[in-house]
Order: sequence, then C-alpha cells, then structure tokens
Amino acid sequence: MLNGKSILVTGGTGSFGKKFVETLLLKYPGVSRIVVFSRDELKQFEMAQQFPPETFRQVRYFIGDVRDKDRLSRALQGVDIVVHAAALKQVPACEYNPFEAIKTNIMGAQNLIEAALDNGVSKVVALSTDKAAAPINLYGATKLCSDKLFVAANNFKGKRDIKFSVVRYGNVMGSRGSVIPFFLKKRSEGVLPITDERMTRFNITLTDGVALVLTALADMWGGEIFVPKIPSYRITDIAEAIAPGTSRSIIGIRPGEKLHEEMITSTDAINTVEFDRHFVILPSIPLWDVEEFTRAFNGRACAPGFAYNSGTNDEWLGVEELRALMVEHVDPEFVPKSAR
Repeated sequence: MLNGKSILVTGGTGSFGKKFVETLLLKYPGVSRIVVFSRDELKQFEMAQQFPPETFRQVRYFIGDVRDKDRLSRALQGVDIVVHAAALKQVPACEYNPFEAIKTNIMGAQNLIEAALDNGVSKVVALSTDKAAAPINLYGATKLCSDKLFVAANNFKGKRDIKFSVVRYGNVMGSRGSVIPFFLKKRSEGVLPITDERMTRFNITLTDGVALVLTALADMWGGEIFVPKIPSYRITDIAEAIAPGTSRSIIGIRPGEKLHEEMITSTDAINTVEFDRHFVILPSIPLWDVEEFTRAFNGRACAPGFAYNSGTNDEWLGVEELRALMVEHVDPEFVPKSAR
C-alpha cells in the first residue's frame, strides 16, 4: 500500500511520529521517502540516532512549523501522503495560552490543508483526540475545529485527486506528559496525587494508534472520522498497578478536565457507522453513498441513543492487564512497587 510512496509526518519527532516511522520502515521497506517535519532540531538529531541516515536513506528531516504555510508548502513538494500529528496538546498549557493553541491546532491545520491541495498530495490523515467530542477545554475545542476543517476540505478540493480524513482516539499509553510516566515519577515520594477517584479514560497503545492510521489510509473515502474500539481504565487501577498500597492525595479536577471522556456523543452516533474494530463518524455534508460505504466494509448503523464514553464502556482493563501492557509498551523492566 505504501511502498513507492513519499510520506510526510508533521510532529514527526513526537511519540506517535517515531513509532509511525519505525512501523513504516519495518512493514514497508520499499517506501520512497519519509519526511519528518517538526520544529525541534534537538529531537530531530536524537531521532536520527535511532534511524541512522546511512542505514535508513529514505528518512529526511525538515525543520519547520505548521504555523508557517510557506515552509509547509516547500516540505510537501513531491509528497504523496501526509499524517498530521503536530499539535499543542497539554490541556493546562492550552488553557493558559489559548491563542497559541489556536495558531497551531486550527490555523496550522488550515495551512496544511491548503499546502496539500497546492502540492498534489493524494491522502491526508489528521490525528485527533477524545477531547474533541463535546469539548469543555480549549485543547478539545481547537481539535474539534481542526477535525471540521479536515472533513470540510473534501468539499472544496475541486477536481484534485485528494482525500482528507481524521483518526480520533484516547490516551496513548505511556506518552509524554501522560499519567503513567507521571505516576512512575511520583511513586518514590510515597504519595500519588489523584484528581478524582471516579475518573476514567480510554486507553490505546502507540502500536494500535499507528495501526488505526494505517487502516484509515487503506480504507478512507474522504471525510470520515475513524474511532477505534478500545478499552477504558480507572485512574485508581492505574495507581494500584504502578504503586500498590501507596497513599493517594485527592487534588481535584484540573481546569478543563472531565471525569469521563467521550469519543462519540449520542448526537454524533446518529451519523455513525459501526464496524468490527472501529466506528466511523460520517461527514455531515454527504460526499459519497453511505450505504455503499457501509456494505463495502461490512458495517451497520449505531443503535439509537448510543454514545461511546470511557465511563460506560463495555471493555475495561484491570490492574494485572495494565501491568502487562506497561511491560510490553512502556518499560520492559517495569515492576510495580510501593514507596513504603
């Protein structure tokens, strides 16, 4: 599917970007070129140590910011496929610096869309977040706007042979700034700070996140929002998995946080199709025959009143399952331990 293609990844030095590049090199050794587009020269230097240029000649590094449309346009010359992972995503930072989040997450998205249209790109998949469903924080609101921009881009592409779609998923296990590395750091202090004991979250591994993007690239018709079927966990189970018996301090929900995350609201579900391993939220302005799309991938309409919420999910990770996943996907030497 991707052999012979030129692929650019915005935010390519992040957790997702590195795993995506690693997967491409492993599964598609015939890929023509992989462009890592990001704004941090140090991270690009460090990534080049992981993928040495003398061994991985397909990989190129391009310093740039999605806020800079001209630089994006230069980077996209000769590119077939774009995976858009660049974003400001820390909720408190976005609340404190709202217009900076808008410039990157919304204006950067539109810059990418226009540059892709101008440079003959054939497919664009943008990464979203569960926080974009019924958002209550600025990060979620900017990503909802970004999702709308990418979906709507299919309406004004004209005769260009290009498709835009979105992938929306939950917390990536062990990603930078997430709860697992935070708890691993805090457990030596003897107390784990917990926002609210009722809190739940969706969980996805980097491997599964990359697999969903590859599925979207293979199956996209343009305008879909792909949502994976993934398990939930309770924040208290994460704490027990990492530091059993350790004291917990309840610090309260931070600005812009929810007790439970949603990926599909009951309103979204009216326009959503369910498949074996994922859901697809359909474009609000019809772009193609929905019945034909549903039959092509053996789907079915969601039941009336359906909502996909981390607190009412059918699939849950227990303490032992969380520990096994941490060994597999976060730290092979992980051992649960209490400070006491």
